[in-house]
Amino acid sequence: MDDETTETPPLILEDFIPYRLNKAAEAVSQRFASLYRDQYGLTRPEWRTLATLGQFGTLTATAIGSHSSMHKTKVSRAVFALEQRRWLRRKRDDIDRRIENLELTSAGRKAYTELAKVAHQFEAELLSHLGPRGEKELKAGLSALENYYW
Repeated sequence: MDDETTETPPLILEDFIPYRLNKAAEAVSQRFASLYRDQYGLTRPEWRTLATLGQFGTLTATAIGSHSSMHKTKVSRAVFALEQRRWLRRKRDDIDRRIENLELTSAGRKAYTELAKVAHQFEAELLSHLGPRGEKELKAGLSALENYYW
């Protein structure tokens, strides 16, 4: 049989791994978003910005965007919103005055610490549905995909 006479089977979207990964990631992300949105009124970009600064300390908006895979416009809006809450402050770089370094204020660090606890609890609950073996296999599978694509 040649390629012209071989019929391609239909693609079953619900069985297609990229679709399933995206669907699962979006469901988990939305569930977690409901926690930080309901408790703190944060958007997803605001949460990612807060979490990135909480993890790394002082960063530029460009570094936050790179780390969290967000477009610079979303980072800029998130920075502005966090600054309005007085959770973030901008500081001009001493060497290159064109660069703004961003850091959390004490109120921002407090919010980050509280939300980090919520995030750890959320992750523990999520992983508890898999059991120890399932958790290990999920992490190994994700690592394999990340190593392949990044």
